[in-house]
Amino acid sequence: MKYLNFKNSNEKVPIGKIVCVGRNYVAHAKELGGEVPEFPIIFLKPASNVIYSGESVVHPNYSQNLQHEVELVLYIGEPVKNANDEQAEKAIYGYTVGLDMTLRDLQFEFKEKGDPWTLAKCFDTAAVLTDVVLKKDYQLHGDENISLSVNGTTKQNSSIKNMIFSPVEIVKFISSRMTLEKGDLIFTGTPEGVSRVVPCDKIFAELENVGKITTQVIK
Repeated sequence: MKYLNFKNSNEKVPIGKIVCVGRNYVAHAKELGGEVPEFPIIFLKPASNVIYSGESVVHPNYSQNLQHEVELVLYIGEPVKNANDEQAEKAIYGYTVGLDMTLRDLQFEFKEKGDPWTLAKCFDTAAVLTDVVLKKDYQLHGDENISLSVNGTTKQNSSIKNMIFSPVEIVKFISSRMTLEKGDLIFTGTPEGVSRVVPCDKIFAELENVGKITTQVIK
């Protein structure tokens, strides 16, 4: 079982389901040739995919195009179903930064066939996290910078104000389709600039005032 790590708290919370939002930045949707969605595009990752900052991403040998996606991640701290704005905001207990590692060649192959993306998004080490910052210690302003570099070269650099769907809108939508529970995480989508990484690449990601991730890719 995987547990969340918190800043300024020793609480042990098992990671529940990981709900991910696709195409939540206009420029990223366009760079992948996708339409800007009317509703959040949702997929899941299992908790077993999670590693933490400082650990290594293992490049699957069945893919030739592993790519990085840096994201604001929401920590759900209480059960919520069919949330309104107030309930959605209340259910978000904290934030962290995460990497949604993606096998882009498999994803494109599956999309062409009309098949689910699951195997492009779900593999060991496909979700990288750092410590959760609880809302009592820091509340998002909504314009924090989010960035990622590979081997010291900036690849992604944007602001979470550019998200199509806000954290509250995302929680409202997801909770209208499935109950969210304590320990669930929501990856809120990545800005433009995703690119391929290969073994020996070093990745640094940061969400302003929230957290930093360092990881490297290995075989």
